[in-house]
Amino acid sequence: MNTNEKLKLSGRLSIVLKDKAGAVKEQRDLENLVVNSGLAYIISRMVGTAKATMTHMAVGSGATAAAANDTALGSQLGSRKALDSTTISGSNNEKVIYVATFDPGEGTGAITEAGVFNASTSGDMLCRTVFSVINKAADDTMVITWTITLSAS
Repeated sequence: MNTNEKLKLSGRLSIVLKDKAGAVKEQRDLENLVVNSGLAYIISRMVGTAKATMTHMAVGSGATAAAANDTALGSQLGSRKALDSTTISGSNNEKVIYVATFDPGEGTGAITEAGVFNASTSGDMLCRTVFSVINKAADDTMVITWTITLSAS
């Protein structure tokens, strides 16, 4: 009998950038890296609630590739944004979906990275991704929908 079981944790995000009239300027679907601090966070939540739940998302202009030992974005633009929603989903409740809206004036600039955090400052970073530039103008709105999936592989 084979009792070796492997779990796989993966993340994907969708970024939708709209102009002030609500027209879609750009849409991206990307993969991410669940970082070491994110893995440690998940394990800690399995045995207690000492660490807060994920509550914020941030964007930045850092271009260094995402790495397992990352604990913050390379160069955050503005403040972290409180999540609009957190939902458990999937046929086996194997997904968590985080959504954040960056309104006009928030996270403005040449965006090349994003991350999910459990605090408005410092705290734990769950995951990070780096991508080619998305230029968010001061009057644009950007919605990021981030899905983390845990599956047996």
